[in-house]
Amino acid sequence: MTEQVQTALETQGAVNLEFFYWMSVAVMLLIHAGFLAYEGGASRAKHVMASLLKNVLSLAVVIPSVFFVGWFVYNAFPGGLPQLDEVSKAALPWTANSGPNLEDPVTGIFFGAFALFAATTGSIMSGALIERIRLSAFMILVFCLGGVVWLIGAAWGWHGSGWLVTELGLRDVGAAGCVHMIAGFFTLGVLIHLGPRIGKYNADGTANDIRPHNLPLTMFGLMLIFAGFFGFLMGCVVYSGEGYTTIFGSPTNLSALMFNTLMGLAGGFIGAFVGSKGEAFWTVSGGLAGVISVAAGIDIYHPALGFVIAIAGGFMMPRLGGMLERRFKIDDPVGAVTVHGLMGVWSLLACGIFAAGYPSAVGGPDISFLGQAGGMLVFVALGFIPGYAIAGVLKLAGILRYPPEVEIAGLDLAETPSTAYPYGIPATVTYETFLGAGNGSNGGGAPAPAGSYRAPEA
Repeated sequence: MTEQVQTALETQGAVNLEFFYWMSVAVMLLIHAGFLAYEGGASRAKHVMASLLKNVLSLAVVIPSVFFVGWFVYNAFPGGLPQLDEVSKAALPWTANSGPNLEDPVTGIFFGAFALFAATTGSIMSGALIERIRLSAFMILVFCLGGVVWLIGAAWGWHGSGWLVTELGLRDVGAAGCVHMIAGFFTLGVLIHLGPRIGKYNADGTANDIRPHNLPLTMFGLMLIFAGFFGFLMGCVVYSGEGYTTIFGSPTNLSALMFNTLMGLAGGFIGAFVGSKGEAFWTVSGGLAGVISVAAGIDIYHPALGFVIAIAGGFMMPRLGGMLERRFKIDDPVGAVTVHGLMGVWSLLACGIFAAGYPSAVGGPDISFLGQAGGMLVFVALGFIPGYAIAGVLKLAGILRYPPEVEIAGLDLAETPSTAYPYGIPATVTYETFLGAGNGSNGGGAPAPAGSYRAPEA
């Protein structure tokens, strides 16, 4: 091969690499369009614009937080404690690598992928906090989660040199732990301090349903999230002219990911439909639960096994959501703690059960249940403790939550000079109200409180 041909091949390889990740970032943006629709639909009409604004500003905060802080954190923390080697120094925001540089066609596109991963963590948290959190408090929380916390977890467990990988053999190819679990448990810590929405619980502790104002929009948003997940998973592999590897250096291909992404989606739908007895919100959320359930081992499962793991995750998900709502009084309107946090737990443990003994990272220990369980506990702590602590400080400062009168009137009045529906929206009769009017086979009864969905008993 002549030197000219070799140079041409290297140039083409670099161009292909850039374009691959460029497209992954573009497709990943669908996730955030989906979360915007998902959260807007799940809100009541008086809070819609505040919810949408929160999603838009989340992107505006997370992207620079990753540039100025998070990219360095990911490259400096794989060993557990920060290290200043040449790689981490190159990730500092004032270096030649952190800007237009013809000699470096890689850093910018990797930064873009990680910025969109970070934005996903913020969007996961956002929906759970609707209708009561102050926008300023949310911006502080999303900066900490998206710009720092999840990137520490990624450095530890989603990096070829991460100590959870090299010491425990952690396998988390699709980021079920470092993205979904950390975001889910960070959110749980915040929700404990934030408290439920006004009217969610009665004096006797029973829960009322608070219905989304537009469930079809929420379902459409979830479908956009599913589409965006293909870009997310593109960013979970390392592309080169020689093919694909996982973030851990083991060989893979997009074909393997395609099998289990689609089987996970289908299995999650089926499991959630059965587990929720056909409830629409939980059924469509089951697709997300299914994909997360298979994410840790998404590159190595047989599709039939991935299908079964996703069915199990989808079936558990609405029941765990009901348990959090009724027994622990966690008011999570979109089920973020369950879908992302608890399904992330299931994903890591399932990989330890069904892929034990399989090689994990190149040169590291094999996959084991204890290794997966150990990594899972680290991610739980890394998510929950900062979320609980930061929200606690914001609560003490009196800036975590809006006053009751603002919440009752609607956050749109406090957050934005606009309203989603200035001419009103039509109302439709609920099934419970229909039964309450005496139209059901049970002979009628009192209408149920207005609400979002009724999770099955745990």
